[in-house]
Amino acid sequence: MPPPVPDFLYGTAWKENRTAALTELALRTGFRAIDTANQRKHYHEAGVGEALAASYRAGLVTRADLFLQTKFTYQRGQDHRLPYDPAAPLALQVAQSLASSLEHLGTDHIDSYVLHGPSGYDWTDADAEVWEAMRQERDAGRTRLLGVSNVSLQHLARMAVMQAELPAFVQNRCFARTGWDREVRSFCHQHKIIYQGFSLLTANPEVLQHPPLIALAAQMNVGQTRATPAQLIFSFARAVGMLPLTGTSSAAHMKEDLASLDLKLPPELVQAIESIAG
Repeated sequence: MPPPVPDFLYGTAWKENRTAALTELALRTGFRAIDTANQRKHYHEAGVGEALAASYRAGLVTRADLFLQTKFTYQRGQDHRLPYDPAAPLALQVAQSLASSLEHLGTDHIDSYVLHGPSGYDWTDADAEVWEAMRQERDAGRTRLLGVSNVSLQHLARMAVMQAELPAFVQNRCFARTGWDREVRSFCHQHKIIYQGFSLLTANPEVLQHPPLIALAAQMNVGQTRATPAQLIFSFARAVGMLPLTGTSSAAHMKEDLASLDLKLPPELVQAIESIAG
């Protein structure tokens, strides 16, 4: 029985030689969904695999407990450490990248395979070729679900016009100043796509410092402690149908982030946060 779609993702970007230790810490803290990418420029996917192997050996989790998500990245988003032959056709690059990911992660399948950004400002023939190759990997059982990241409404609308299979997930950096990516989230809601929001805190420092939000957090409890502005943002994200990511390197913040699952915001507060603009 595959794990359900999670309610929180732990993101592993920008962690380099701390990737294994921090991913294992996240699992020990209670995260059961891990986001990575086969893009050595920004991720150390093999380090995620080291953390998984250590956690399995320790009896902390089994593969069946986990939701694993990784990505295919075009060459323009990579450095010289490529997970595929750059001279190969795109479809073969997709297959080679996923085979490498499965080896890194010590598994025969992942739960979600994401196109790590389309090739340009429109949905191109190259994107269509890559998407079809990803569909074939899904149909072969090497991934359960497919997603696209760093996309605009134009990309998604073009996919729909071309009658391409729409993704199960859209993963975007989420800015309050755009209404928390309102247009893309609306498209996702209409088409039953799960929106994954990343950089919810780091992209919105002005929101975390917003005096009314700080005051509201001080009036709310999570268990026996006062809620933090960060917890309000994560709770807000879930209230509007968003699957949030956190990439914190702090053990204390990991615990606080997971504790936000117990925080329920009143509708008027959800509306107030959604209307905050930087």
